[in-house]
Amino acid sequence: MSQLSRLISILTLLKSKRLLTATELALKFNVSIRTIYRDIRKLEEAGVPITTLEGRGYSLMEGYQVAPVQFTEKQANALITAQHIINQSKDASFITDFNEALVKIKSVFKSSVQVKSELLNDKIRVFNWHYEEFSSNALSEIQLAITNLNFIEIDYLKVNDTQVSNRKIEPYAFYSTNHKWILIAWCYLRNAYRAFRIDRIKHFKILPEQFKDRKFNLQNYFNEYTYNENKTD
Repeated sequence: MSQLSRLISILTLLKSKRLLTATELALKFNVSIRTIYRDIRKLEEAGVPITTLEGRGYSLMEGYQVAPVQFTEKQANALITAQHIINQSKDASFITDFNEALVKIKSVFKSSVQVKSELLNDKIRVFNWHYEEFSSNALSEIQLAITNLNFIEIDYLKVNDTQVSNRKIEPYAFYSTNHKWILIAWCYLRNAYRAFRIDRIKHFKILPEQFKDRKFNLQNYFNEYTYNENKTD
């Protein structure tokens, strides 16, 4: 990769991520940390407002705008394919938000890429063989609660149960399996982490109060709890 290509890529990454370290960038582009230092200086000399946070990394000054990124045909195809997969999700809010975002992304496609992406769109089908009547409309709001550390109150119906339980939870992460979204949260009723199927949340309320982050790590959770059925609801 040429230096110019690398500089453009670094600028794109800085725009898409809040904070990046020189080590992360060096590993990403397979160059030395010293090379990254030189690249950052080049960008600064070109007028890019990069903020250096001592001991933490680099970020772009708030409000700085980068010219629209051009997508390759393969990248556009990946987004179109992802749209078909996401449309099989059982959460209406997530589908709506993704499709609205994709409309904005498509607006920067080159005409030739746009035509081919529309052609591909008509040639893809994703079938859901695991049909269930349950669906949800909460994922987008729950994502905001996760990133803003807001408590959530939920009315939850467990599998094979007829009694709805009221829970106060700290939402931390989520994953998808068998076309279902699973929320990992600290449950005050159980006083432990629990996994909740989002399509089984009958009612939810995002509370204005914020909780103190327990520094939850999703990979550690999987390592510890994946095969322990007592940890799921």
